[in-house]
Amino acid sequence: MTTRKPAQRGAALLTAMIIVTLIASLAGGMVWQQYRAVQIEAADRARAQSAWVLQGALDWARLILKTDSAAIDSYSDFWATPLAESRLSTFLAAESSSASDEGPEAFLSGFIEDAQARYNLRALLGGSQVPPAEELTLKLLCNQVNVSPGTATIIIDGLRAAFPSAASAAASAASTVGVSTSGPLQPASLDQLSWFGLDADTIKRLQPYVVLLPKTTPVNLNTAPREVIAALLNVNLADAERLVQGRKSQPLKNTADAANFLSANVQIGAGRASVNSSYFIVTGRLRLDERQLEQRSLVERQNRTTTVLARERVSQLLDR
Repeated sequence: MTTRKPAQRGAALLTAMIIVTLIASLAGGMVWQQYRAVQIEAADRARAQSAWVLQGALDWARLILKTDSAAIDSYSDFWATPLAESRLSTFLAAESSSASDEGPEAFLSGFIEDAQARYNLRALLGGSQVPPAEELTLKLLCNQVNVSPGTATIIIDGLRAAFPSAASAAASAASTVGVSTSGPLQPASLDQLSWFGLDADTIKRLQPYVVLLPKTTPVNLNTAPREVIAALLNVNLADAERLVQGRKSQPLKNTADAANFLSANVQIGAGRASVNSSYFIVTGRLRLDERQLEQRSLVERQNRTTTVLARERVSQLLDR
């Protein structure tokens, strides 16, 4: 009868342990890959569902704007009423309250803003020279929001360089493709003014008061904040506030009605102000678990037709 040597028994045990380790590692790797695949699939499904929900909210907002038949646009219109955050399952459940409780923990909110309530930087591009009234308006507005004194000059120089003068046929041809042949890229939104050297804090301060639209537009005196009105009409904030308070009880029916709240020497330039709007910003927010997906869309309303001109989505991780 023969017996194994201790070295042989130790080698067999070590081999068995190595095999078990390899099998455990392979099994752990497969479980991890499967888990990651499930997580990626769930994330893709949630992203697709969120996109469809926000698209539905955008279509709803477009319908509201399309059905608004008023000759003027003010905060008394239905489009100006925001959608408070509501649980999405309350819209989807049609049977009983128990069905609503089983719905996803997703919350939808949104609102519509009048883009023409802000000063349109496109007005700075009219003609071969900057219109003096528009340059003064931007400088006054920059002064009121407490940004650097040279901010207006930076914006004007950057925009004039990015958008060549319409007086030159060759430059006009270059501007139609969205890129100037000599100069900075043409910004499509206010955030892209950072290309001209503006810091994030300056852009944040200007955000509620200025906008960059596809074409020149007047400022809607029924929706503009007092800072924009004061800069546009070159009046003090007290006079602008008087107009803001007056329009709450009775929206302006035409620009001439603004004279009831302003000094007699105030002149409203032709084409610089209005009481209705064609451009709106639609914002939809979907909160799902610890994440929030926000979609902002620029919409143009023309002849009872609403067209989406630009759209951006921002995903945020909420603090818990």
